[in-house]
Amino acid sequence: MSKKWTISIPASTANLGPGFDSIGIALDKYLDLDVEVATEWKINHLSDNLPVIQNPDEHLIVQAAQKTAQMHGLTLPACHLNVTSEIPLARGMGSSASAIVAGIEVANQVLDLQLTPHDKLKVATLIEGHPDNAAASIFGGFTISSCAENGEINVFHTANIGAAFVLFIPNFELKTEKARDALPNSYTRKIAAQASATANLLTAALLTQSFEQAGTYMEQDLFHEPYRLDLIPESREIILEAKKAGAFGTCISGAGPTLLSLVQKGTEENFISNLNGKFPNFELTQVGMNITGTIVSIYTEGSAAN
Repeated sequence: MSKKWTISIPASTANLGPGFDSIGIALDKYLDLDVEVATEWKINHLSDNLPVIQNPDEHLIVQAAQKTAQMHGLTLPACHLNVTSEIPLARGMGSSASAIVAGIEVANQVLDLQLTPHDKLKVATLIEGHPDNAAASIFGGFTISSCAENGEINVFHTANIGAAFVLFIPNFELKTEKARDALPNSYTRKIAAQASATANLLTAALLTQSFEQAGTYMEQDLFHEPYRLDLIPESREIILEAKKAGAFGTCISGAGPTLLSLVQKGTEENFISNLNGKFPNFELTQVGMNITGTIVSIYTEGSAAN
């Protein structure tokens, strides 16, 4: 019986300042795939925000799908994929994580692996190296995740955070590798303790929806932002101007170069209007928090079921 699948994966932001490599939030922008088993691989890119790749075997979605199949001792049949994306590449919004999650879900559906969300996160972490963005894309909402020395993945998630965000999406890229290379190899005990305490305070403020406090802690990171802000032109000016325009706080989204402001829900349009024209190299756009995570619809003989 012929089956088709539609898979929708949300974008994500990670860190929120001090929650380095652990905090993730799913965002209301999506990578969407239509999937059908075929005799040969074919990938149609139907939107911008997608890489130019001629060989399907070099496509991250295909690589993640094939890796997932191999981990389960199976061979993935070829598929036709129609792909659209609202997630800009190399902008700190989890584009690679969403592609990896998409590939894992392709294998899960086509091979009927019946993977749990936690199973999918384990595979995604093995492929990407850290779970924060993938956890948000899989579970939705607000997530905290970690990978222990033995490979065990721990994750907490909740949708009960009424936060609102505005993104400053630049017209230039910042490769994750360059952002990683800017970081020190070690931290003093004093800095590590203070940075960890600030991350704890941020988490507590978000979970209690104390957004003014959360905004303060977002701007007090010691793990990565002091080293990455200089890689993003105008970032320090944006943080100052965003505060004047009403933001609770502003931080780098993931590894950057997108910046993210936490604002009062309902004020997003006014916030953007107050900053209109000040940063022409950045597109300001409001974005909500996705609470569903990855969604799959299965189509069989003309009928659909979620």
